[in-house]
Amino acid sequence: MKNLVEWRKARVASVTDVASDVRRLVFDVEGGLPAFDAGSHTNIKVTIGGKPAIRTYTCLPAGPGQLSIAVKLHEQSRGGSKYIFTLEPGMDVEITAPENRFELSWRASEYLLLAGGIGVTPIYGMAKALAKQGAKVRMHYAAKNCAAMPFVDELSDVLGDNLSLYASDEGQHVDLEREIADLPADGELYVCGPLGMLEAVKAAWAASGRPVSRLRYEVFGDNGKFAENTFQVDVLNKNITVTVPPDKTLLAALTDAGVEMIYDCQRGECGLCAVDIVEADADVDHRDVFFSEEEKRESRKMCSCVSRLTEGRAVIDIGYRA
Repeated sequence: MKNLVEWRKARVASVTDVASDVRRLVFDVEGGLPAFDAGSHTNIKVTIGGKPAIRTYTCLPAGPGQLSIAVKLHEQSRGGSKYIFTLEPGMDVEITAPENRFELSWRASEYLLLAGGIGVTPIYGMAKALAKQGAKVRMHYAAKNCAAMPFVDELSDVLGDNLSLYASDEGQHVDLEREIADLPADGELYVCGPLGMLEAVKAAWAASGRPVSRLRYEVFGDNGKFAENTFQVDVLNKNITVTVPPDKTLLAALTDAGVEMIYDCQRGECGLCAVDIVEADADVDHRDVFFSEEEKRESRKMCSCVSRLTEGRAVIDIGYRA
């Protein structure tokens, strides 16, 4: 199952390196675009291993009739970022009109923004939008090092002293407990970054006793606690074994093998693609934000769009019955 989306033809207008292994692309979109809010995303048709695929990226502020994205070239890329890095000005692509599942509420008296690595892309737009409206906002931006941080100058211009930077290779880390404690009762926290950051933020927020509705987050599903290795799954009642290589998700491997699956977000958020784990001879690297920590420890289910086995083999049940 997929969302009903509106595909548009577009042409690459410019390509700019904005940080170490981070590239910003601007597209001229045929037929114009509707106005979109900070946190919106677009889908882009890419080619991976000679086959068509779709990848999702945050929409950045751009000129009229234009759409912009920033993409980090990942070592363990499933192919999306590698393809994007082959694009040059004048090349044609297909993209979707922006849609938003990570919206600002515009109801809080103060906003705390947290970004990790390339997770800055939606947070960057939020910071600019909030500052433009005169909202009270603080932003904390963490990455491996300063060279890996795009948009620092632009963010400094709009946030000034309300922007703090953290380089993990220098031992710098956000004091989550203190920053959350400094928020007023009706304050809200928005975060986008790697899974470890999201788990830490969720734990600190829960410990503070604040309402879950005032914590908003978005995850990019290409990171986990373990490196990607090849593993295999036997599909119950299907008499089929599927091999999942390091550069492919379980969901993609299943659909490529002709297994019909129900799915939507492909980011580990909606849970539609979850499969039952009947048995497994290795640990599951849970990379979703759908299941609770207890459910992840039990490892009876996994989101096939992002989570994977660390190695070995498993028997999964997709709900098929003859």
